[in-house]
Amino acid sequence: VQLQASGGGLVQPGGSLRLSCVASGFTLEYYAIGWFRQAPGREREGVSCMKISDSSPYYADSVKGRFTISRDHAKNTVYLQMNSLKPEDTAVYYCARAFEAVVHPTASPDSKFREEEYDVWGQGTQLTVSS
Repeated sequence: VQLQASGGGLVQPGGSLRLSCVASGFTLEYYAIGWFRQAPGREREGVSCMKISDSSPYYADSVKGRFTISRDHAKNTVYLQMNSLKPEDTAVYYCARAFEAVVHPTASPDSKFREEEYDVWGQGTQLTVSS
């Protein structure tokens, strides 16, 4: 059972990039996937999450309107499309798995990104936004 995040790189401000999170050893359909990021010197924070069974997304205020989470059922993969990137988006990005109840619409924003609820983590991929 593992997640593999990829797709990071160096992007200019205002640019776009898409991260991928490939699941192996389990089927995404019964879980939720969250994207987190950790910038240098800062705590890891939740960015976006999705209940896979109904593709219902949730976004942190800092990325709302710029980032889009989606999934490809056939590829057992979740994506994070990032547009209008800013230098403050620079971080290592991680994907992680949780039971879908964690991201239920009635769950509080803090609980949706409570790290102890996520049991499988990808290795992280670096995004650098700089001119």
